[in-house]
Amino acid sequence: MTSSTHPPKGTALITGASAGIGAVYADRLARRGYDLILVARNADRLKTLADRLTAETGRSVTPAVADLNDKASLSNVERLLRDDERITLLVNNAGVGSVASVLNSDVDAMEAMIDLNITALTRLTYAVAPGFVARGAGTIINISSAVAIAVEALNGVYSASKSYVLSFGHALQRDLAEKGVRIQTVLPAATATEFWDVAGYAKQKEAASTMTADDLVDAALIGLDQGELVTIPTLQDGGDWTRWEADRRALAPKFANAKPAPRYGVSANKA
Repeated sequence: MTSSTHPPKGTALITGASAGIGAVYADRLARRGYDLILVARNADRLKTLADRLTAETGRSVTPAVADLNDKASLSNVERLLRDDERITLLVNNAGVGSVASVLNSDVDAMEAMIDLNITALTRLTYAVAPGFVARGAGTIINISSAVAIAVEALNGVYSASKSYVLSFGHALQRDLAEKGVRIQTVLPAATATEFWDVAGYAKQKEAASTMTADDLVDAALIGLDQGELVTIPTLQDGGDWTRWEADRRALAPKFANAKPAPRYGVSANKA
């Protein structure tokens, strides 16, 4: 067994932790000094990962088998986040995607996607935030996607669900930043994980533009260290995001008008 060289940092709870991005977060956070609670559906994978990380880092790693689309399982994880004061970091990573158009996708599957990508993420955030505020410290990392901005790229429900995560993150920063709670929203682009197998486009994993999960998480954690509120690891010029965000915020005050814009001719029509 090799111990982490970092001082203990409390416990990180990671959803979707049995593979892909979530499993890499588990590895990296354990090596940074966090004990872990790993949440996923696959008990065998969770146990294998937990055993390996305990052996390699000496951290306490607890598997928590849960299907976040099941209300009882979700409620159990919410209870953990509310009651366990050792938890200092939540990684809302669990999610599912699709590449199918509205004409080729099943609406029940789309509802399940909304339940996981939006409802579960929201409920877990609501469960942990009050405790973080009461203790004056805590970090929430929400995994969104580049399609939160590039909304036409994949399935529309998937893109919209990730746009929600980005918008939600902005509101969380507004509400919680001055209370000692850090919020980071991570926007991966194409990443080589089983996401693409589930989404029905496995060949994307082999594309030259697809990033490894290791690089994605390493960059995201460095972004967290640097104080980024929104981290887009594949975006080469960070100024592009800064300018885009500044333009968005500058546009918002221009919506506050009691009269329609002249281009609609509403006043002229009423004359």
